[in-house]
Amino acid sequence: MTNEKQKKYDVAYLRIAQEWGKLSYCKRRQVGAIIVKNGMIISDGYNGTPTGFDNQCEDENNYTKWYVLHAEANAITKVSASTQSSEGSTLYVTLSPCTDCSKLIHQAKIKRVVYNEQYKDTSGLEFLEKAGVEVCQIEI
Repeated sequence: MTNEKQKKYDVAYLRIAQEWGKLSYCKRRQVGAIIVKNGMIISDGYNGTPTGFDNQCEDENNYTKWYVLHAEANAITKVSASTQSSEGSTLYVTLSPCTDCSKLIHQAKIKRVVYNEQYKDTSGLEFLEKAGVEVCQIEI
């Protein structure tokens, strides 16, 4: 795929991830993620509480509850419960991955991460690059 065509698709998939993030019940920040392989969306996720828990992400002091799952983690666990494999796929996420999600991304054999906004701690991105995962920021 040509660079111009790839960028066009990257922007479109990031916009889908952005829309998906709007489904999150989190008030402080809504993050969306989708996993694409061979031109197909094979998984999606947004930040939120685990299945069966109250959808409120923040506590009474407006801090995120410790058990809230990040969008990437939700997308990866969702694809792992399906018949699809994330090996060789691209993850599109609205916020660059944290260190914990970066480990999951690497272990899920995702080969490329495209993100919109950079998280304050770039350790996750540094880990991914060291692990050989292609990382690309595209601001939309």
